[in-house]
Amino acid sequence: MLAINATSAQFAPAGTFTARRSLGRVCACLTACLIMAAAAVVAPVPVMAADDVRLQGAGATFPQPLYEKWVVEFQKASPTTQISYQGGGSGAGIRAITDKTVAFAGSDAPLNKKELEAVGGEPAILEFPTVAGAVVPAYNLPGVEKPINFTGEVLADIYLGRISRWNDPRLVELNAGVTLPDLAISPVYRSDGSGTTAVFTSYLIGQSDSFKGTIGAGKQVRWPLGVGGKGNPGVAAAVQQSPGSLGYVEYNFALENKIAFGAVKNQAGKFVLASPDAVTAAGAKGVDGFKGGRLISDLWNQPGDATYPIASFTYIIVYRDLSQNLKTIEEARALASFLRWSVTDGQALAAQMHYAPLSSEVRERVIASIDSLTFAGNPITASKTSAPAPKSTP
Repeated sequence: MLAINATSAQFAPAGTFTARRSLGRVCACLTACLIMAAAAVVAPVPVMAADDVRLQGAGATFPQPLYEKWVVEFQKASPTTQISYQGGGSGAGIRAITDKTVAFAGSDAPLNKKELEAVGGEPAILEFPTVAGAVVPAYNLPGVEKPINFTGEVLADIYLGRISRWNDPRLVELNAGVTLPDLAISPVYRSDGSGTTAVFTSYLIGQSDSFKGTIGAGKQVRWPLGVGGKGNPGVAAAVQQSPGSLGYVEYNFALENKIAFGAVKNQAGKFVLASPDAVTAAGAKGVDGFKGGRLISDLWNQPGDATYPIASFTYIIVYRDLSQNLKTIEEARALASFLRWSVTDGQALAAQMHYAPLSSEVRERVIASIDSLTFAGNPITASKTSAPAPKSTP
């Protein structure tokens, strides 16, 4: 091995200068690596700005398209707040808020007694509506253009098997001027547990004692006949593929998928087609059922000439004191601001997407509820964020 004379080059053997140049390059590389390593140690790790917050929600799928649109529009005016909403269903949302893994939950049905106890009881939470929706009787009758009229009792008897053909005298009587075909009725129902079924059956038990005693009400019931479909898409597919079939789906879904649906006779004796205005009319009556921090109410079969009878609120569930599941006051303020915006400016988007906006009476109660939120016992000042005005649809 050659030794390099570090003090005098003239006594170095041949090839010493080549070795010295190689050593110089190695030393330069090592020095550069050490500098880079040192820089990496002292360089700051990229983090969110101090006033940036992230919020997660989960739950009901019925309002999910609207909630996702709300998030996009709200974040235009409040870019430091990052919000995401995952569906999963009302049950999943309730489990998540109970486990305190989300900032807020969405549910098409209020908390039941067991669920309420699991979140700490009524004093621990707030429940309030964001919009309302409708369940409609959807059908497949080729050649029939005019919407079919139904009563609650007739719908109940169809699902009980007591009315089995479209030209049954009771249906003919309700639909003067419409030629109903001599075609078998094939009932279609939700095979999965759903808020849609809960609303539909809750309405029907008030219209038929036989339905109440035989099938009852709930998210999932035992149907005596018919074909099951999973979710609104499953019911819609079964209806669309089978002439003569009758199912129940959410109004928005029927509208978007161009599925025919009928008018239902309301408490005032009027046949009313579902629409945002007809559902909002039902929601306005629901304010009478609000109590304390739980702004919940049954909307089916509410009074009023223009009221659609198979209607329901969809709800947001949050802890009354947001320190229960949020870490900072900034997160709490951001959530309160988003919720407040949703039930004020965001209501214009609800109407555009065929949801029923809250009536002024309901909205006032909801805003007061949101403004009562606290963090570690202290009031939260929710900023009244205004997002860009939604564009009107033609």
